[in-house]
Amino acid sequence: MIPFNKPFIVGKELAYIKNAVKNNLQLSGDGPFTKLCHQWLEKNLGCKKAFLTSSGTGALEMAAILFGVEAGDEIIMPSFTFVSTANAFVLRGATPVFIDIREDSLNIDETLIEKAITPKTKAIVPVHYAGHPCSMNKIMSIAHKYGLRVIEDAAQGMMSSYGNKFLGTIGPAGCLSFHETKNVISGEGGALLLNDAELVQRAEIIWEKGTDRKKFFRGEVDKYAWVDIGSSYLPSELIAAFLYGQLQCAGKILKKRQAIHRYYTQKLMPLAQAGKIKLRVGQDSDNSNGHIFYILTKSLQERNALIKHLKSCGILAVFHYTPLHSSPAGLKYGRSCGKMQITDHVSSVLVRLPMYYEMTRANVEFVVNKIEKFYNKNNFSQ
Repeated sequence: MIPFNKPFIVGKELAYIKNAVKNNLQLSGDGPFTKLCHQWLEKNLGCKKAFLTSSGTGALEMAAILFGVEAGDEIIMPSFTFVSTANAFVLRGATPVFIDIREDSLNIDETLIEKAITPKTKAIVPVHYAGHPCSMNKIMSIAHKYGLRVIEDAAQGMMSSYGNKFLGTIGPAGCLSFHETKNVISGEGGALLLNDAELVQRAEIIWEKGTDRKKFFRGEVDKYAWVDIGSSYLPSELIAAFLYGQLQCAGKILKKRQAIHRYYTQKLMPLAQAGKIKLRVGQDSDNSNGHIFYILTKSLQERNALIKHLKSCGILAVFHYTPLHSSPAGLKYGRSCGKMQITDHVSSVLVRLPMYYEMTRANVEFVVNKIEKFYNKNNFSQ
């Protein structure tokens, strides 16, 4: 069996968990390993301040509160994304405004953003799909022109870069995920990266359930109180300990994922050149983290047949998002701006191939061999 994803241990994760329990005597959040993770993220990614969260979803929810998103606001985002991107803002009473994606990158189409802006627009949320960067220069320019906030959904973008900046550190805020399907993992977990120093003080309060507890522990106040809205976004020290072991090996993980990604491209290129499948143009560029390897088939029928064939061979491949704009909650809480032709098409033909740190070249060759056999046996029309 070749699973779609496989959790892994690459460094001192288990030793650090033991250390948290036996030596640090702290399992609740904001302990020594949480602080080490914050320091690593701030130093190595270059953000002003990092806050570990219990999930990438939690990071998005924190950002929504931090930027004062409220009922009546509109948030521009792609429909081709995970539900958390929209949920974080719907929970604040805002309306997601969905726009189409680019055919080449599957990222938000920056040329459609201005058409979606209204007097109610509060923020733009670009999603860096598969770890490939959105056109952030253009997006930041539009945001500056209209006085909008940019919240990067970089859940899949850990250590991918755009120009000389890492994803999640370009807009005022960025959100990472360390879910077990991501490159750097802690089971569940995430981080809010802040790139505007003025946001740090309130974010700290939101992170601490709406209290000024951090000020109390620093000796800045003689008691702490409830001063703002917030929630329990801190992960436990067990999660932080495991994550710190992974962060210390992040460079090693990045190189391995990129190598697997390049090998998939090399082995599948003949099928792409024969017109059997489509591969992302430039998907092995140096600034991408090799998070997802996907192929595009010609039809929904072909996609489903390929996934079924691979499963019969002991290979778990999956499709990705059902578009938010056409989902029941998307129809209820959001609205679309313009046609969603690319989103609708891609969601029906995309296949995600197995991709995990411990995957070998032999595993890749086995997957590709079974895909080749499928197309040698079948002839699907457009």
